[in-house]
Amino acid sequence: MSAPFVPTTLHQRRLREVWRSAGWPCQDLIEIDLLAAGLLERVRQPSGPDCLRVTDAGVRVLADTLQRNRAKRDAHEALVECVAREMTRNGRLAWQGLSLLAPLARDDTSVALPLTVKDAADDALRRDDWLGEPPPRPPALPPARWVSAMPDVYSVRHTTVEAYLEPIVHEVKVRRSDLLADLNRPAKRAAYLALSSQCWYVLKAGIAEPHEVPPECGVIFATGTTLDVARPAPRRPFQMPFGLWMALARSTPMPGWRAEEAQACLGETQQLDDLDRPAD
Repeated sequence: MSAPFVPTTLHQRRLREVWRSAGWPCQDLIEIDLLAAGLLERVRQPSGPDCLRVTDAGVRVLADTLQRNRAKRDAHEALVECVAREMTRNGRLAWQGLSLLAPLARDDTSVALPLTVKDAADDALRRDDWLGEPPPRPPALPPARWVSAMPDVYSVRHTTVEAYLEPIVHEVKVRRSDLLADLNRPAKRAAYLALSSQCWYVLKAGIAEPHEVPPECGVIFATGTTLDVARPAPRRPFQMPFGLWMALARSTPMPGWRAEEAQACLGETQQLDDLDRPAD
């Protein structure tokens, strides 16, 4: 007796494609599996080639896949919200789902280039205190290619001093497979490093060990809403470039940690009028 058919990710993707399309067949091995399992059926056309239709059993497979994906997203989004709230409680401005551009070296996608590089030779040429031949120009940096990065949480300190901003990236993972896929993309990690002074991986407790995450990133374990630092992230000097400033200016940060919420953690609140009223 043959084992029951278990649709893989490729089978589920093909079912979604047929569901959204006019059902034109590809006539490959994936469709053979789906037709044999009764998840697809051929529809005879009075004229022209046959087309495919998702059966009721195929619709049930799509519905089950949708429910599982929603549950995964809900767990991920809940942890992202928890991390962002923790950043605001620490007095930082936090954004979720920003789409940012980061420069990477063309010859090595794992190398992040600085977003702003001060040319010492140009600085010297602008000064009036040099005599004789101008100083030699420093070697040119390798040309950059810009990649899109979407950190789960991006935050900066709430300060007017640029040197104190300390932008931080938090990447949240609740499934081990997602973490391993992310670690196999060095360009993505390099983009996060190019956009921040610290990069952290926030992992659901039990899906990985700290040594599995590259040493240039910190590790935080999440148990429910409790966040525990497993390994601190190295701090690197960072100067906020103009393009990143503009991206933050066009986006709305999360609402901050309200003063009344902070006071509620300390105990009962008093009205200011009561404090100003003289004692009897």
